[in-house]
Amino acid sequence: MKVAIVGASGAVGQEFLRVLDERNFPIDELVLFGSERSAGRKYSFRGKEYEVKLLQHNDDFKGVDIAFTSAGAGTSKEFAADITKYGAVMIDNSSAFRMDDDVPLVVPECNAEDALNRPRGIIANPNCTTIMMVVVLQPLEKLSHIKRIHVSSYQSASGAGAAAMEELQQQYKEIVSGEPITVNKFAYQLAYNVIPQIDVFQDNGYTKEEMKMFNETRKIMHSDVKCSATCVRISSLRSHSESVWIETERPISVEEARKAIAEADGVTLQDDPANKVYPMPLFTAGKDDIYVGRIRKDLADENGLTFWLSGDQIKKGAALNAVQIAEYLVKVGL
Repeated sequence: MKVAIVGASGAVGQEFLRVLDERNFPIDELVLFGSERSAGRKYSFRGKEYEVKLLQHNDDFKGVDIAFTSAGAGTSKEFAADITKYGAVMIDNSSAFRMDDDVPLVVPECNAEDALNRPRGIIANPNCTTIMMVVVLQPLEKLSHIKRIHVSSYQSASGAGAAAMEELQQQYKEIVSGEPITVNKFAYQLAYNVIPQIDVFQDNGYTKEEMKMFNETRKIMHSDVKCSATCVRISSLRSHSESVWIETERPISVEEARKAIAEADGVTLQDDPANKVYPMPLFTAGKDDIYVGRIRKDLADENGLTFWLSGDQIKKGAALNAVQIAEYLVKVGL
């Protein structure tokens, strides 16, 4: 199988290489693409060195079976026709096509079959915060339909890319040494701070990130659920967390919820608060699963349940989910 990675030098592009290797994805030929800034860089994969090619409007994708793209929405839109022209399946990590009616938005634990209906040859990878949440919601939805969601996200620097992670580390060093603080990737200094804005504000007062959670959750789960989100950037380096409140048609007991989550694919139950056992970014970074704890009844809603989750935004929130989509396609014969 011939595989391409677009945006190979970025945080998610590099994670693609690691995840494809970890999961022993069947690759006979690998091609890496990047911008003018990245072209010429070399990366090793399974003992062989690969040089990043400049992404251009040409026939470089001829013969490619699957192309993983993570170079931003603008790049995805500009090059989608080139990538899919000769039959490659484009699994896109950007927001470019997520809400297009003719592009499936897929989280394999929830709606893998949607990937089979892709008239444009494109499958969209959802937003990281949405992926992490719906993986946990899916087993609960099977118990009782979820009518409403309230969620606050605690999103690490990794969500803004490799350069943002480097800037956060640099800021801490500058604070310790008494130097001027470098602020380029965020609206404010992130070190020792939280920023209650991710992406730009919309007319309704919500940010684009928050509206992604509303719209994408409904599309993935084929549901009329309503989701109200507040997305916050925090000063952890890697792994996002979320505090989630759900309202279901009938009450779900804590015991039911724990059992369903413990048995679900892609989820690990870590819920023993008496012994201070609960998910944290410190421990979920680098892990495949989404970790769930602090499961309890909502004191303000008879049909409500609340819980806490944490997971690696670059892994399940991006690269791993895309690779799992590809694994499903391979399993069913593309």
